[in-house]
Amino acid sequence: MALHPYDLYDVRSLLSDEERAVQDAVARFTDERVLPIIGDCFDQARFPHELVPEMASLGLLGATLPEEYGCAGLNSVSYGLICQELERGDSGLRSFASVQSSLCMYPIFAYGSEEQRRRWLPDMAKGEVIGCFGLTEAHGGSDPANMKTHAKRDGDDWVLNGSKMWITNGNLAHVAIVWAQTDDGIQGFLVEREFAGFTAQEIKHKMSLRASVTSALYFDGVRVPEANRLPNVKGLKGPLGCLTQARYGITWGPIGAAIACLDEALNYSKERILFERPVAATQSAQIKMADWARRITSAQLLSLQLGRLKDAGNMQPTQVSLAKWNNCRMAIDIAREARDLLGGAGITTEHSPIRHALNLESVITYEGTETVHQLVVGRELTGINAF
Repeated sequence: MALHPYDLYDVRSLLSDEERAVQDAVARFTDERVLPIIGDCFDQARFPHELVPEMASLGLLGATLPEEYGCAGLNSVSYGLICQELERGDSGLRSFASVQSSLCMYPIFAYGSEEQRRRWLPDMAKGEVIGCFGLTEAHGGSDPANMKTHAKRDGDDWVLNGSKMWITNGNLAHVAIVWAQTDDGIQGFLVEREFAGFTAQEIKHKMSLRASVTSALYFDGVRVPEANRLPNVKGLKGPLGCLTQARYGITWGPIGAAIACLDEALNYSKERILFERPVAATQSAQIKMADWARRITSAQLLSLQLGRLKDAGNMQPTQVSLAKWNNCRMAIDIAREARDLLGGAGITTEHSPIRHALNLESVITYEGTETVHQLVVGRELTGINAF
């Protein structure tokens, strides 16, 4: 029996029936609704907002959170498969779902009050309220403890001043999860779009994640009620805990981008005739694509085991760093090489590799650069912090 070209180790056989059903549903959504429009969205630098209600109806927003809050209550492997299939379409769409789910809904669930959960999570699951996550600042994202944004208590309110940079969904968001220095350590605040002094400015001229909204956030004396402070966490463990959730999904997403590139390269190389034979009949093309399949297979097994560890409550941040480092590097290299195999045609967005390659420049950078994750693993091995 022939092996599936994008699943040489039959990883799919290791999934439960529910996990396979989730993957199939999101794959159909990507094939039928995302792929026909995403190239034009990238060209036009337009986020396909019209897809959000459909994503919500499929249960893709806050997918792992409990059903009592209007969410799907799926396991972590199912969430990973959601990320993989969305990023097979485009990193921008997966980024939207990651931010909404892991960086906004998760902290409200994990660190918020029951009142905050009831107020925000059901509408966020329905896609009627969109969130963004304000941690990174313009002077650098790899050292979040050095944040300048601060909040001071003033009676029943907090007064927030500062700014955040490179914020996915910023100009779409109805609420921002903003992390700020206080006299009692770093704390999180739910900053609503209507609050006076809060503004978002979309970042233009991007050559990556063009089908995604990226913004700068500004806070000028923004008064935030005490009821909008996340009460159940203080310190960097709050935002870093959110990032661990999001990075887990990111380990799966680039697998989808790599599969999309391999799929296009396979089909194109069989159709393109050079020197009286298809490009796919040459040793150089076969060696390249075989190497891509090897790397994709390794990434699939890495993320699946990571998901099983997460569902068992045993996942460690260093394991997430290893998978994010490996899988992003795998995908960006494959996207670049697939662009090369397509020749001149590969530089146009009529084909996906150049779009995925450009998007992955952001994915390999955000939520921990490759160097940061290498140093996390190095610290685990040596016991010495080299940051």
